[in-house]
Amino acid sequence: MNKEASTQAFQQAQNLIPGGVNSPVRAFKSVGGTPIFIAEGEGAYLKDVDGNKYVDFVQSWGPLIFGHRDESIESAVIDAVKHGLSFGAPTQAETDLASLVVDTFDSIDKIRFVSSGTEAVMSAIRLARGFTGRDDIVKFTGCYHGHSDSLLVEAGSGAVTFGNPSSPGVPADFTKHTLLATYNDIESLKKCFADSNDISCVIIEPIAGNMGLVPADKEFLYELKKVCQENGALLIFDEVMSGFRATFHGAESITGVTPDIITLGKVIGGGMPVGAFGARAEIMAKLSPEGPVYQAGTLSGNPVAMAAGLASLKKLKANPKLYSVLESRAKRLVDGMQEEAKKCGITMQTDVRGSMFGFFFNENEVKNFADACTSDAELFAKFHSSMLDNGFYFACSLYETGFISTAITDAMVEDTIKASAKVFQAITNG
Repeated sequence: MNKEASTQAFQQAQNLIPGGVNSPVRAFKSVGGTPIFIAEGEGAYLKDVDGNKYVDFVQSWGPLIFGHRDESIESAVIDAVKHGLSFGAPTQAETDLASLVVDTFDSIDKIRFVSSGTEAVMSAIRLARGFTGRDDIVKFTGCYHGHSDSLLVEAGSGAVTFGNPSSPGVPADFTKHTLLATYNDIESLKKCFADSNDISCVIIEPIAGNMGLVPADKEFLYELKKVCQENGALLIFDEVMSGFRATFHGAESITGVTPDIITLGKVIGGGMPVGAFGARAEIMAKLSPEGPVYQAGTLSGNPVAMAAGLASLKKLKANPKLYSVLESRAKRLVDGMQEEAKKCGITMQTDVRGSMFGFFFNENEVKNFADACTSDAELFAKFHSSMLDNGFYFACSLYETGFISTAITDAMVEDTIKASAKVFQAITNG
């Protein structure tokens, strides 16, 4: 497969952009090779600047549940653009999208739109601190909640559960209020509360998508909610990735656990930059201009992004059976690849939630980030590179989740499984 134009484009980009990319994972460092530069997307496919075509299992990291250039979303965006790109003033579209989301989530009475998932989480944590009057927060190792300073922490060691900065430029004072727990381990959470009586909130991806796909156990989430209630802390579900991807009504509808605050993004923007956070009225009343907790954004509620989100969610609401169809295809994909891997003596762990799927080259079940880190990264890199050469675009990190869109057909899934069989055989035979 010729990638000359992508190689040249990457070399040019590296002279002007740090690492040649505007988000680190895109640089292909964990899988090797040169990142492909995209020229266009259409339905289930991506086409790169060399003219190569790929079945896309990344879907812009989740937002494109209807694939690239969905006609209804594209039409809504074009119509909105004709009326203006941005006003910095209220529009009816904001209220319409808010109404749709509030009606969908039992735990949300009011919602505030922002421009990214990172911004949504940062604001939700500020709101939780303002509501409780406490400073500390708890996050789980392996859960990614954006790159705001207080969340860029690495695991503590020994008896110390407080986090240390995992990136230069983040002062220790910014992360000293962040405590770390182990995903799916309730005792590690209880240890955090034993170490601090000043915890404002616990934030978690109920369906983790940034250490690969690792859903939280229902029993764990139930106990998590119980511990929060007993200690007067708020529970935040970060559903920036899983919201409207795993299920239409959010993780609360499949886990039975109701959070205090929810953060959303990706699908609610239909491919445009959007984030949001919502909660019951009592909590949201603390937010400016009603309350003292300040949050603002010039492009928040951007009319073009609202139009794309409305079109996306309306289409999802009108097709309630869609999730079972997408889940069936996702399950067939990972089951099929797992079967082909097994024939070659390769062990895969797989999981599916709605249109989200994940797999690890690992002998053991993956329940947390430490488990994920024992996966075979070298094997994943070989698999990724070979599948790319065969025209199948998977996430360029073993710690990311894959996505099925409505544009990906059963036939495409079968073609992917067949290609994986060839790839596994080639890897096994050296």
